[in-house]
Amino acid sequence: MFARVNSLGTFGMDVFPVTVEADISSGLPRFDVVGLPDSAVSESRDRVHSAIKNCGFTFPVSRITVNLAPADRRKEGPIYDLAMFVTLLLASGQLNANTDGYAFLGELSLDGKIRHINGVLPMVISAQQNGFHSVFVPEVNANEAAVVEGINVLPVNSVMQVVDHFRDLYKIQPAVPTVNSNSDEFLYMPDFADVKGQYEAKRALEVAAAGGHNTLMIGSPGTGKSMLAKRIPSILPSMTFEESLETTKIYSVAGALKGRSQLITTRPFRSPHHTVSTMGLSGGGAVPKPGELSLAHNGVLFLDELPEFSRQSMEIMRQPLEDGKITISRASGTSSYPCSVMLVCAMNPCPCGYFGHPVRECTCRDGAASRYLSKVSGPLLDRIDIHIEVPPVDFEKLSDTHKGEPSAKIRERVEKARKIQQDRLKGTNANCNAQMNAAMTREFCVASEAAMKMLQMSFDKLGLSARAYDKILRVARTIADLEASEIIEVNHIAEAIQYRSLDRKFWNK
Repeated sequence: MFARVNSLGTFGMDVFPVTVEADISSGLPRFDVVGLPDSAVSESRDRVHSAIKNCGFTFPVSRITVNLAPADRRKEGPIYDLAMFVTLLLASGQLNANTDGYAFLGELSLDGKIRHINGVLPMVISAQQNGFHSVFVPEVNANEAAVVEGINVLPVNSVMQVVDHFRDLYKIQPAVPTVNSNSDEFLYMPDFADVKGQYEAKRALEVAAAGGHNTLMIGSPGTGKSMLAKRIPSILPSMTFEESLETTKIYSVAGALKGRSQLITTRPFRSPHHTVSTMGLSGGGAVPKPGELSLAHNGVLFLDELPEFSRQSMEIMRQPLEDGKITISRASGTSSYPCSVMLVCAMNPCPCGYFGHPVRECTCRDGAASRYLSKVSGPLLDRIDIHIEVPPVDFEKLSDTHKGEPSAKIRERVEKARKIQQDRLKGTNANCNAQMNAAMTREFCVASEAAMKMLQMSFDKLGLSARAYDKILRVARTIADLEASEIIEVNHIAEAIQYRSLDRKFWNK
């Protein structure tokens, strides 16, 4: 006898429909799975065999062939277990049901329980787009899948629930999406009110958050660089539903949603150690998985002690930072992951960390600061808009009992500036000033005559490079947006120039 049901497969972020076919014929008992299965799919035979027997059904003692179509696409993981179970029951006559319009997703345990799987959210989105009216998913995956409109998400924790559903013994009710409340989103985040002093650095990070600008902080150990970086998410705008969906899809594919009950609504903050491999940073593997760059999508990627990262790890970020996506090519196929991140880096000014310190003496040899900085390549520095120095905080500021400006007030200004940018950039592929290309920069970064004269003078007096031109204009545009100014004025240009520390040639030791 023959039967078929529908399922779905993934390769990276790409989802494709899979038809699971079963044929039971006479001959010596044998159970074959064909259609380019990997080892996890091949092992489904034993899981399905045990689940059928342990749930009180009869396993056919015949020649069994299960085909996963299309046969030219590699099938990965245990997601086809449930579909194979249902197909065999249909083909053996132990279940009589019309499964048209249904899709089946889930890994089986030996006693018929249905376990968590990765990539449910993008698969359910694809199922809805392919015209399925219902999809069975593991109960632990139901909340992430239920946000997809236009399809019934049927949560199950055992195969008997599926069987009873088709036998009309117990109808499974579609999962209802959890309503997310953004009101408590920032409650438990580290707050800028706790930062003593560092007014210039906090202002620079406000500008960076308002325009989505990549930022590099340079300062001696203990000046608060990491403390400042960890507070950046508290001043970033709330995520839109589309951004939450994009980010949750990446975490779903990566298997990082276990224990979560709803969509990711807080902007990610990823801080990999400097020993991270290139694959850990960019993603990869035989089956491409997202790396830290993609897991920080729509959020912050913080690289502390930047020069300590391997040269290859730093260089691999150049194109993704420019394109907002990373493409991983393998023999089995090519997969792309979005990685629109705000890159925040921190570093010491020299190997000992005290070059330029007002009290402690630098113990490095001559030229050590320049050599230390040269570990960070020019092309990567080109993609960092704001360079700021973070000086030591004196005792008077540290002992001050007054709290600084809270993140909530800073975030209000940031959100107003972002709204101005979104209205201005409507119809383009950019969402903030940092994402503008050269043509957009010329069109939208209109400066007064006096501001352009100051910019021209700065190139000669401060030794600025020509490549800094666009970045200064974009940062100045953000500063003007924070003041709701249509035109970039002299003070906006002046402040933007102050955020180009590494272009001022002061690394002379």
